Amino acid sequence: MMEKRISGTTGLYCLIGSPVGHSGSPAMYNYSFKKLEIDSAYVAFDISEEKVPDAINAFKTLNIRGANVTMPCKSAVVKYMDELSPAARIVGAVNTIVNNGGKLTGHITDGVGFVRNLQEHGVGVKGKKITILGAGGAATAIEVQCALDGAKEINIFNIKDAFYEKAKETIENIKKEVPKCVVNLCDLEDTQKLTEKISESDILVNATRVGMHPNQEQSPIKDTSNFRKGLAVADVVYNPKKTKFLEDAEAAGCTIVGGIGMLLWQGAEAFKLYTGLEMPTEEVNELYFK
Repeated sequence: MMEKRISGTTGLYCLIGSPVGHSGSPAMYNYSFKKLEIDSAYVAFDISEEKVPDAINAFKTLNIRGANVTMPCKSAVVKYMDELSPAARIVGAVNTIVNNGGKLTGHITDGVGFVRNLQEHGVGVKGKKITILGAGGAATAIEVQCALDGAKEINIFNIKDAFYEKAKETIENIKKEVPKCVVNLCDLEDTQKLTEKISESDILVNATRVGMHPNQEQSPIKDTSNFRKGLAVADVVYNPKKTKFLEDAEAAGCTIVGGIGMLLWQGAEAFKLYTGLEMPTEEVNELYFK
């Protein structure tokens, strides 16, 4: 029996990056298109960084309506965009491209996904003090979105490496766009400062890979004496679903927020940018994220 869903009018969306063979995005978006009866399909293309200019030309030639961008292409696509969302401009990376008749707009939905995931657990960022561990891609998207959404203070802790230096630039950009938000960069090795900032914080975020499978016995925080009721603790790691970091926090009475929801909600935000509609997140969550 022929696939009825694909026709001569079917719109095409895609994922670009490398590797993409393991990605859950095609299943998530195709299920949503089918469920909402949208005449579109979603496929993954393995694209290396040096092939980005070719891919961008292909979007325009084939009228690919939109694309998600994963590593290593998130920064490489930026200079080919006609327009950038405020968050994408500050972060200097794009994970969602919308093609409107050949005009490409670049967005970054990771931070939106993170903030929405917090909201789903009853935690808001407006007026809050937040401590973030890490200064890589996920951390950058999170701190920028939290600043845009009205966080009062953000403390970034990272070891003194290339990411630490890049975080300095990001902070300068945040100061220009959101001068009311206080952003501090601190050395992760300064445990006294870290303990002090956690004690003052409303939200603590692990945006490093510490605790990810197969190293699930590790946690980025050794001294959990400041874990307490009233502190929300979030992890971007989603394998395992409950990291040691979150287990320790839960044992201390903190509100815990796992990383899998960030993945779901950043996808839902991209879907909304593509279609103007809400992704059927409950069903998608049941099918692909449980």
